Amino acid sequence: MRYIVTLIWAFMLGQVVSYIGGALTHGTYNFVLTTVISLIAGLFVILIGMISQPKKEAVHK
Repeated sequence: MRYIVTLIWAFMLGQVVSYIGGALTHGTYNFVLTTVISLIAGLFVILIGMISQPKKEAVHK
């Protein structure tokens, strides 16, 4: 579930940044390109989170 939420937030924040950035630079807003880049960035964040977590070692009693 947390991966889906991460991708949804990446999508929404990417759209906002692209829209505002395009307006400030007098550029064009491209929904499809922004969606692709946002989801790739979200997957990158998920991948970093998976790699950076230490492995759980078995506790020997």
